[in-house]
Amino acid sequence: MKRDITQTLVNEHRLILRMLAILEKNALRTARGEYGNYRFYLDAVDFIRNYADRFHHAKEEDILFEALVTNGMPRANSPVAAMLMEHDQGRAYVRAMEQAATEALAGKPGMDGIIAENALGYLELLKEHISKEDGILYPLAERLLPEGMRDAIIAGYEAAEGRTTADFERHYAKTVERYEAEVADRAA
Repeated sequence: MKRDITQTLVNEHRLILRMLAILEKNALRTARGEYGNYRFYLDAVDFIRNYADRFHHAKEEDILFEALVTNGMPRANSPVAAMLMEHDQGRAYVRAMEQAATEALAGKPGMDGIIAENALGYLELLKEHISKEDGILYPLAERLLPEGMRDAIIAGYEAAEGRTTADFERHYAKTVERYEAEVADRAA
C-alpha cells in the first residue's frame, strides 16, 4: 500500500479554513461598520503569510507540485499552474488587506471597505482553491505519484516543519482559537 502524501496538507487546510471562517464573519461586520478591530486583520495576515503561505503553500509548491512535474505533469497549462496562479492571487489580496488595515490602525478613514473587499476576495478564492486541492489535485497526486517518490515527499514535509520553531503550529492554532472565542462571545 502506498504511503499517504496528502493527508498532512488536508489537515493543515482544516486550520486554514477555521481562520477563513473567522475572516468572513469579521469582514462582513467590518463592511457593515460593526467591527473595527484592525489588529485582527494584521493577525490574520500573519497567519496567512506564515502558516498558510510560507509553511503550507511552501510544502505544496516546493515539494508536492515539484514531484508532480518531475513525474510528468506539465508545469504550464496544468493543475499545478492553476494552483500556483491562485496562490499568487491570494498573496495580492493579503497585501492589499494588510496595507488597508495598517492605514486604518494609523487613523486613516475609509479603509473598512478596502479591508472587507480584500478579505472577502481572499477567502472566496482560498475556499474554492482548497476545495480543488482536497477534491481533485490531492487525489490525483495520490493516484499518480509512485511509491518510490513518496519517502522523499514526506521527508521534504518533515524538513519544512523542522525549519519552524518548536511551537509554530501551536502558536497559529492558538491564534485561531482566540479569535474563534471572540466571534463566539459576540454571538452569545
